[in-house]
This record gives sequence, C-alpha cells and structure tokens, in this order.
Amino acid sequence: MTEASEVQRRMFECVLQRDFDGLRELCHQEYEYISPDGERHAGAEAAVAVADKYTTAFSDMVFEVVAEYTCGESACVRVYEVSGIHENELEGIAPTWREIHVHLCSIVEIEDGKIRREYDFFDNASLLSQLGVVPTPRSSEQRARSAWT
Repeated sequence: MTEASEVQRRMFECVLQRDFDGLRELCHQEYEYISPDGERHAGAEAAVAVADKYTTAFSDMVFEVVAEYTCGESACVRVYEVSGIHENELEGIAPTWREIHVHLCSIVEIEDGKIRREYDFFDNASLLSQLGVVPTPRSSEQRARSAWT
C-alpha cells in the first residue's frame, strides 16, 4: 500500500467515524478541495464541511471500494460505491427516506504525508433521481423509441 493509498483510506475512515479532528489532521496546510462542479475550496474546513454534509444526510453511509489506482507514492484514485438512506436534510432537500447507490471517484494528491489536493467526482443527477427530486433519466433506447412515436 502506498503512502497516498493509506492516507486516503484513513481519510474515509475519519469521514465514516465523523472524526473531523482526525480529518483536519490529515489535511495539508495548503489543502484544496475541488468539488464535482469544479469549484475550488481552500482549507481543512472545506473537507470537514463536505464530510459533515453527507454523513449528516446519510448517517448510515457506506463506502465500498470498487477500484483503486495508485500513481506513485503521491497520488491515489479510488472508485467507491456509496450507499445510504437519506434521513436528514441535504442542501435543502427534506429527508426522503430513500436508499441511494452512487459511484464516487476520489482522487488525492499527497504532499509531506498529508492531503494537499482532493478531487471528488460523482453523478449528482443520479443522486437526485434516486432521491425522487428529479425525473429518472431515460436510457438512450427509450429516447430513440420516443423519437419515433
């Protein structure tokens, strides 16, 4: 296991345990979080804010590693299947009590043994669809059929 892989593993362990002090300690003094929409957020409190938002909305959240790719000692990419029940407010969405399953791609860059930069990518449309707040996207086959009817 590389240093980056181990640090990323500890990061997700802290998130699930809601150990936000531990999470802060894993963040480099110049930590930067890049959200799925490309926005950049500086400082360890950005990591805590994201972790708190999702672990509050999905208190039974589970991360299952689907794939892992290490890029030397200083970077790691992990794909997770994230699941949980929406039991608390999430960005203005009242609890739906629906179970979600989404893939999350997490990339960390390590510097001086700490997370210098973190990128998260996930399909927000799928999440919102599973919560029932947006229509379920149609498959390409369904779109093709509807074009001919």
